[in-house]
Formats: sequence, structure tokens, C-alpha cells
Amino acid sequence: MVQTVKSEILPGGYKKIIFEKPHVLRRIFMSIQVLAPPEAWCESRVSFGDPMFYSYYTLAGYSKYFQIKGEGVSQGDVWVFNTATGPVLYTMTEILV
Repeated sequence: MVQTVKSEILPGGYKKIIFEKPHVLRRIFMSIQVLAPPEAWCESRVSFGDPMFYSYYTLAGYSKYFQIKGEGVSQGDVWVFNTATGPVLYTMTEILV
């Protein structure tokens, strides 16, 4: 079992792979959190294997946290796109078995 915990600041308008596709192990847990005050409005998009963000999950307003565990966890690359104008701090966790 491997657990990855990391934090990263992403400038406004930038996108990046935050978790690469696991090649040997299998992802069973993943979480992404935007560290910002509750009243701050910053929008981010999370995409699973889609760098063009045609299909994505939105983190915005009071919903600044995403978590998934079990069999439905994406096994591909996980992308984050900071659509806000300023930098945003993210914390991410994944567990591989």
C-alpha cells in the first residue's frame, strides 16, 4: 500500500496532472481540497483522464472538497484546472494498493 499526500499552488488559468495513472498498483482512494476561506470564491475543475476538460467535476463556492473511495475510483490521470484569476492552494491525497 502506498499513500501520497501533497500540496501545490496552481496559478490562475493553469491546469496540471495532480495524480498520474497508476501502472502497477490500483487507486482505491483519492481526495482533493482547495484551501481557501469559506467566503472566498474560487472555481476549479477536476477531470479524470480528460486534459481538454470536456467532462469535469467543479469545486466552487462552499464545495471545495472532493473525495472518492472504493471500486469507482478513476485509474487514469487526474487533472486540475484553476479557472480562478489568482493562485489557489490544493492539498491532495491518494492511496494505492
